[in-house]
Amino acid sequence: MTTAASSTVPTAELAAGLRDTIMRFTRRLRRERPDHGLSLTQLSALASLHNLGPMTPRELADCERVRPPSMTKILGALELVGLIRRDPHPSDGRQLVITVTEDGSELILQNRRLREAWLAVQLDGLTDAERATLSGAVVILSRLAST
Repeated sequence: MTTAASSTVPTAELAAGLRDTIMRFTRRLRRERPDHGLSLTQLSALASLHNLGPMTPRELADCERVRPPSMTKILGALELVGLIRRDPHPSDGRQLVITVTEDGSELILQNRRLREAWLAVQLDGLTDAERATLSGAVVILSRLAST
């Protein structure tokens, strides 16, 4: 299926523009999160645990695409401030399962609320046509992110 956009903008140019715009948008949205003294890597690990549920340090390292020794440091910092806890693995006594604490979940939810509030203000300034375009883009971007 050919659309007007695909026939007028070369795919490589569209890919470059989309990548650049998404990166700039992500950086801008990141500025809206409160400073909890956590690194983006620590927040990402905490968000993965919050979204995906308890997992072993190895599973989390794989999920976050970091080496296990790096994940050990990340988890140590998160545990120190009470955002995660380590529990015995139910079937393997050699392993631990990492779980987000109530404080950790609240931190993630607070970050989301603040960024979504900022974004809602920005969206309120758009025309109905622009909002409709973005609504369609959400569907397309979700599909692209799922592949």
